[in-house]
Amino acid sequence: MTLTQVVEEYVIVKRSTGLRFRNGAMILRTFARVTGAIEVNDVTQDAVRAFLKGSGLITSGWHQKHYTLAGLFRFAMQRGLMSTSPVAYRLPKRPAYATPYIYSEEELRRMLDATSALDRPHPKNGQPATIPALTFRTLILLLYGAGLRLGEALALALEDVDLHTNMLLVRNTKFFKTRWVPIGPRLSSALDLYAGTRLAVIRRPPTRNAFLLRRDGIPISLYTAERYFRILRSRIGLRRSDSAYFQPRLHDLRHSFAVHRLVAWYRQGADVQLLLPKLSTYLGHISLAETQHYLTMTPDLLREAGRRFETYVGVEVQP
Repeated sequence: MTLTQVVEEYVIVKRSTGLRFRNGAMILRTFARVTGAIEVNDVTQDAVRAFLKGSGLITSGWHQKHYTLAGLFRFAMQRGLMSTSPVAYRLPKRPAYATPYIYSEEELRRMLDATSALDRPHPKNGQPATIPALTFRTLILLLYGAGLRLGEALALALEDVDLHTNMLLVRNTKFFKTRWVPIGPRLSSALDLYAGTRLAVIRRPPTRNAFLLRRDGIPISLYTAERYFRILRSRIGLRRSDSAYFQPRLHDLRHSFAVHRLVAWYRQGADVQLLLPKLSTYLGHISLAETQHYLTMTPDLLREAGRRFETYVGVEVQP
């Protein structure tokens, strides 16, 4: 049986269990393409090592490819198509998960102000950016104000934004979940402003009913959103001062939302342990462990948690 045939059977089996398996399928099909038309039993350790090598750095992506290939060859062995796996058992240490960047309120204001540059003609072609300034500003507010994932915000359809009830319908996203997301009056007002002018800032009729549109009337892709964010980030000189291997991202707005929410609860004297599961549900997580991952320790968070602890200890030691 050829490697390509085994890959396609494996993808079918994985998806039959309810997994989307998009990245896994892409990895395996790429591996089959670069390895060539060979029998699965003829795949060598050298071929696997060459595919994993990439740039030579051991990254999270390296581990994901290794994990995916190991699953494929376990599948082949279980079906008697090969006796041993060409994937090495011993693994180099996985790099630590990169610490999210938590934006300050001042950085958020600068970021929003910088979006106005997207409406100015570009020096080279005299044309404004593909994404109108108001649209990109609205995207930033959605990510921070509602804690959405970037893909969730870009996938919102016009009918998913209910400004009469101040609710967003986030459909069939990570873990195949659909959820209602309540939003505050300030975000609702910003979305209402955009909804009333979204067609006035585009050059062509929309090709689909996406809420956020480019100037040419088509939905915004992840790549385009991230590219323009890098431009804005560079324009305001926003860079990390630590040793992290990536610079601040759009996705970090979601992290910032979670951390700022927790800090606000501490300052209000709220029962954070009681509210944490509600935050988890709001973010669309399947467990509290995922939410805890977002709650990166910042000086503000440590300070507020410390104050809460001091108050608790003071009560406990009173005679």
